Amino acid sequence: MFRTMSTVHLEQLDFKPVAAYFLAALVMYALVLLTQGLSRRSAVLAMASTFSNSVMIGVPLVGLAYGAPGLVIVFTLLSLHSMVMLTAGTLVLELAVAREMISEVSHPTAGNEAQARRPILRTVLVALRNSIIHPVAIPVIAGLLFAQTGWAVPEVVDKPLQWLGQAFGPMALMLVGATLSSTAVGSHLRGAVAVTLIKTLVYPLAVWLIATLLGLSGLPLVVIVVVAGLPIGANVFLFSQRYKVSQELVTASVVVSTALAMVTVPLVMVLVGGL
Repeated sequence: MFRTMSTVHLEQLDFKPVAAYFLAALVMYALVLLTQGLSRRSAVLAMASTFSNSVMIGVPLVGLAYGAPGLVIVFTLLSLHSMVMLTAGTLVLELAVAREMISEVSHPTAGNEAQARRPILRTVLVALRNSIIHPVAIPVIAGLLFAQTGWAVPEVVDKPLQWLGQAFGPMALMLVGATLSSTAVGSHLRGAVAVTLIKTLVYPLAVWLIATLLGLSGLPLVVIVVVAGLPIGANVFLFSQRYKVSQELVTASVVVSTALAMVTVPLVMVLVGGL
C-alpha cells in the first residue's frame, strides 16, 4: 500500500469515484434501515449489505485484473473506507442501542434519555480515531504524504516492499479460506443467501447507477463497482459480536458471500466491463 501510493501526487487523485461509492453506500444503508426499522439487527444487516472485504480480496483482485491504476483507486477508497463505514455503523448501532434502552423504561424521563445517549459521542469519537490509526489507513496516508516530498523510495527499501506486495495477494486469499473453513452455515443458509445477493448484486448495481448518473466512466467506474460486489467484510461479524445481535446469520452470510464470490464477482466484472 505504501509503495503504490508513494508515487501518487494529490493532483493525480480523483475523489469523484470515492464520493459516488459512499453515496451509494449511504443510500443502500438507509434503504435497509427504512425497510427493517431502526434496531441493532437492521443496523448490522445494513452494514452487511454495504461493507466489502476490500483488503483481503479486493486489493489482490484489483491488482491482478487492473494493475497499478486500479490499485490507486482502491487505496484512495481504502484511505476513507474504514473511517466512513465503521464510524457511520457505530453511530447507527449506538443510536439503536439508546433507543432500545429508552423503550425498556416504562416512563422515560429526560434523565433516562440522557443516560442512554451519553456514551454515543464518546463511542463515535473512539471509532473515528481507531479508523484513522488503523493498519490499512496508515500506510496509504503515509505513502501519499511521502509522494508529496518528491523523494524516491531507496531501492534497498523498495525491493522488499515489492516482494511483500507480490506475496500479499496469495497469502490474503489463503487466510480467508482458513478462517472460513471451520465456520458452519447451518439453518441460516436461506437468510445468508438473501443478504449475499443484496450485497454482491444489488449493491454494485446501486453503485453503478449512482456513479453513472454522476458522469463516471472507464476504469474508476469499473473498480468501484467491482469493490461493491465483493464478499462481506469480516468487520461486520465483529460488530455483530460486539452488539450481540445476528451473529450466526452474519457469520453464515460472510461464508456464503465468499463462496458465491467465485460466481458473482466475475459476473459483476464482465457486466460492468461491457457497459
